[in-house]
Amino acid sequence: MSARFHPTDDLLLAYAAGSLDQAMSLLVASHLTLCPRCRAEVSRAEALGGALLDEQPPSGSLDHLLDALLCRLDDPEPIVTRPAPIARPGSILPRPLQQAVGGDLDGLRWKRLGQGLEQALVLQSGRSRARLYRIAPGLRIPEHGHDGTELTLVLQGGFSDVNGHYLPGDIATADEDVVHRPTADETVPCICLAVTDAPLRLTGLVGRLVSPFLNL
Repeated sequence: MSARFHPTDDLLLAYAAGSLDQAMSLLVASHLTLCPRCRAEVSRAEALGGALLDEQPPSGSLDHLLDALLCRLDDPEPIVTRPAPIARPGSILPRPLQQAVGGDLDGLRWKRLGQGLEQALVLQSGRSRARLYRIAPGLRIPEHGHDGTELTLVLQGGFSDVNGHYLPGDIATADEDVVHRPTADETVPCICLAVTDAPLRLTGLVGRLVSPFLNL
């Protein structure tokens, strides 16, 4: 599997530094199991970060360390990639996600949001929520905007929106400037892990009426 849409470099660096909240860290860790490119980047950042810490005097500032790490990341020297965690055979869930839900999709408490659309809350950490969505083939999600950031990792199937076509391993990024209506591919149900740090904002009269009841 080779993802085409990845987390930003800043997000990967924050993951390597251990500074992400639990929900966002889960999404990045799950992406890493599916994306050799990003695993290599994180391994490289971790190795360089460890080397820089060893080189710094005790009084070295964190800002100085970060600046030095960002400069070193431009160095083309190869770093051995960390191995991907082993997932349970036959599961579409990456190993970090299996551990978070305590098993597989069948053991989750799914909440029906509408015809062909279900969600299951995985965890909440601070303002961030990680949810799994199960979307029927060909279903168009109600148009919505965002009061914060939404990252969506495709695990099965795929979907399209104004920014592209996303397949397993890809991460779709949306923020306050994005209003979209994702549409699932026609083949199999689309399974996604989505992390938001603020509620979604359904557009239109119907959306505004039902949004308080959907807990999005």
